[in-house]
Order: sequence, then structure tokens, then C-alpha cells
Amino acid sequence: MNATAKDARIALMPGDGIGTEVMEQAVRVLELLREQDALPLSWDTLDWPSTAWHREHGQMMPDDALQQACEYDALLLGALGDPGPLEDKERYRLPDGISLAPLLTFRKGLDLWACERPARLLPGAPRYLADPRAEQVDMLVIRENSEGEYVNQGGRLQQGTPHEVATQLEIFTRRGTERLIRHAFVRARERLQDHGAERSFFCTEKGSAAAQVCLITKRNAQPAWGELYTEVFAEVAREFPEIGVSHQLVDAACMKFVQCPWEFDVVVASNLHGDILTDLAAVLSGGLGLAPSCNINPDNRDRPALFEPTHGSAPDIAGQGKANPAAMLLTTAMMLEWLGFGLSAERLRGAVAQDLVTSTPPARGCKEVADGIIAHLV
Repeated sequence: MNATAKDARIALMPGDGIGTEVMEQAVRVLELLREQDALPLSWDTLDWPSTAWHREHGQMMPDDALQQACEYDALLLGALGDPGPLEDKERYRLPDGISLAPLLTFRKGLDLWACERPARLLPGAPRYLADPRAEQVDMLVIRENSEGEYVNQGGRLQQGTPHEVATQLEIFTRRGTERLIRHAFVRARERLQDHGAERSFFCTEKGSAAAQVCLITKRNAQPAWGELYTEVFAEVAREFPEIGVSHQLVDAACMKFVQCPWEFDVVVASNLHGDILTDLAAVLSGGLGLAPSCNINPDNRDRPALFEPTHGSAPDIAGQGKANPAAMLLTTAMMLEWLGFGLSAERLRGAVAQDLVTSTPPARGCKEVADGIIAHLV
């Protein structure tokens, strides 16, 4: 994911709820890394998208939001959703279909067709599986981000009557499928280069391989797109003979994510299936408080990529300073790597990992966690 380092402009979008709190800590880290590593970085903090912007303007962001976003090299988003706090019954709250709509707008409007969510259990992170092999969890889930089940094509007929009918159309294209699956194999090859032959994964055809791509479908119940994915997967796999292959139905994959997550390397899935599996993978790697993600177009860097932690706005703790900023800081590391600042990204990831090992949980707030991480960077 490394690019050639250059002057980079970032749009910081704190958003809603705990998004403003974790973004504040991300800014502290960015300021430190910019000074220490002489990074050619600059950023603007935007008031949108946010529920507060909607309250003032009647929409989550300006009409020309996409055009403004294209002035930047990367977008860093805190969280969107219920702004909290929950005890405020009169708070200005929007339906998810409105508050979360900017995510789809950015992903589709900027053609960010791949969502990457790494799931690696760092030492010191909460481990929810008793099996000691759970310490080996280190997978990358790649989710299709532009079509599939989330195209929002459909409607409701005779709404509110006993005869109401709701339709929801799914759209899968060969072009979208091929580019997604090819990217998954490219990333598996990169991970193989990083890890060497030290790992071993089950392969349907080869018995075992040092890297693996696992395809997720539900082709037994949804054969039209399931068979399209399967056929394209087989075609692309022939171009990567060193990469092992596997195919799981999504329900079986959910079971195996819990039973034996260490057997997965790169997982590639549709929009809906990837959405569900990545939340499960986040728990396997310590919880949503440690789960970063990015929305990218691997083939085109002319438009900005969108980086956001996997967690939501957490209205139950919003405004209390309790949010864990680690997911945001790991997401910031992904952004730095994308922008070409790989050494700084690795330093930040290492500082988060060190803090997990050396901290004394659980009584630390958002700022205190960031203080600990910054201490490992200084």
C-alpha cells in the first residue's frame, strides 16, 4: 500500500459522538509525527459530515462535498451516527439512513471500491478465545465496497398497508468482481513477501501454502452472483500459483472465524458479507476499539481514500472521555502508509502495540491512552 511520499493534504472529519474525542488524539499524534519525522503533511478540520451540520443546514454535508473532498489526498473520519449522550432524550438524532449516508456517498462517489480491514491480535489486547492459537490471528478481510447488496436499488409498494411489498435489488458486475478478487491476490502476495514462508494455510487444491485467499459466497442459496464470484476467482487464481485458495460459504465462515481464525490469511467477500465478517474479525483481534479500516481505490490515487475506525459513534459513552482512541490511531497509521510515510506508520503501530503490553488497564480514558501511546513515540 505504499505510495511515493510527497506533500500530502488531509481532511479531518471528526463527525459525531466519540468521533470528536478520538480525532483530537489523532491530531496530537499527527502533530508529533510531522515534527519528529519531518513529514510534509498538512490538514484541515471540516465540520461535516455530522449531525451538527445537519441540524444547522438540513443535510449531513454540503452539496459540493465530493468536489471539496477531491482537493485532499486522504480523508480521516471519526464516526457518524447518534451523537449522544443517551441521557439527553431531546438530542438531535437522525435515522441511520440519513446519518450514515455520507459513507456511501464517499465510497461510491470517489469510486473507493475496496474496503480493507486487518484483524491482528496484538500482544496485550483482549483475547476472547481460550485456545492459545488465537494469539496467531492475523488476517486481512477485503470487502467489495461499490456494488452488491448495498446499491440501494429497490422500494416499497403500498407502504403502510397490509399488502405492502418491499424489494431490494443486488447488483454484481464482472468488472467489479474481477478487480476485487485480483486485489485480494495482490495483497496476499504482498503479505507473503512480508512474512516469507513462515506460515502455512490450508489450500483446497494444494494441501497447504504460505499464503492464502479465501473466497466467501452463499452460492448454494444465491447461485447467480455466487457462481460469478467462483468463476472469476478461479480465473484470477491461475495467475498467482504461489497463493493457496479456499472457498467458504458465509455461514460456515462465521463458525470458522470463531473456531479457528488462525487458519485465514486474506478473505475476500461481497459488500454485505464483508460488512458482517469484519465486525466478527474485529472482536477476534481485541474488539472494535482496536479495529482500523480503509476505503481505497487501489488502481487510482487521483482521488482521496477514506480512512475510518470500524467502531461507531458510541452514544452511550459520548462526551465522557472514555473512548479508546487506539482504533483511530491504527487507522491513522493505515492512512500514513497509503500516503507514502511507511516508516512513520510502522512507528505508530508499534507504539500502539507497546502501550497494550505496558499499560495498566482498565481505568484509562481517551486522553490517557493517547498519552501512553505518545510516550512510546517520543
